[in-house]
Amino acid sequence: MSKFFLVILVVLTVFSTSCVSYKDMVYLQDKGTVVDTMSIKETQQPYRVQVNDILNIRVKALDQEAVQILNPIGDGELSSGGEERAFFDGFTVDVHGNIRIPTLGKINVLGYTTEEIQNRIEETLLKEQFKETANIFVTVKLTGLRYTANGEVANPGTNVLYQERVNILEAIANVGDIKSSGNRKDVLLIRQYPQGQEIHHLDLTDVAVMNSPYYYIQPNDIIYVKPTKQKALGLGGTAGENLTLIITLLGVVTTSLLLINRF
Repeated sequence: MSKFFLVILVVLTVFSTSCVSYKDMVYLQDKGTVVDTMSIKETQQPYRVQVNDILNIRVKALDQEAVQILNPIGDGELSSGGEERAFFDGFTVDVHGNIRIPTLGKINVLGYTTEEIQNRIEETLLKEQFKETANIFVTVKLTGLRYTANGEVANPGTNVLYQERVNILEAIANVGDIKSSGNRKDVLLIRQYPQGQEIHHLDLTDVAVMNSPYYYIQPNDIIYVKPTKQKALGLGGTAGENLTLIITLLGVVTTSLLLINRF
């Protein structure tokens, strides 16, 4: 029987070291860092357009027929046509940072915010084609916020959210959250810059992550959730998952010892 108790002790030791702890599972914990409201606002800088972004541009005026050429055929809400319609009807930023607009030609938008692009188009239209009395109204938006989530998330893949701003917690929630085997303390955010891609590390268990300039995702971001060390060793999981495994192992070990003792 001493062997039996030794086996149980070993199994319980494995169980206690293989479980993912409560602190590793909870988001936005207070770890002694002070989150200042003003500093959070300072990190929420407006997005600046990059190469390969697709812009949704709509022009309205008192005489709508006069600006019809500037709007897609069958103009309507993007949601009715979906992502495919956004691709064909939108204005794609080329490698030089330009978009081509009917009657206006090429306009450089690289590094500008959507609000700045709106103002530039309005000013150009009023200067070259219309008078103030035309009441020109231009709206410029990104055709959805596309991002990819990989690794230890419930539903890995590419998502498109039709929102102006999305933080990393919302982005992860939209792919089914991080699995119990995912490392919440070191989530990788891979972001595209003009000079290439950069990797940023985020600890989602620390409330101070809200201060990070990478707390809000940008178009074409890639979120990668690494497995925990327990998962890498083939253990991991919650206490309930591991308890089921331990009970199964104990059953096998007990049966084996009983058979050995008979002989």
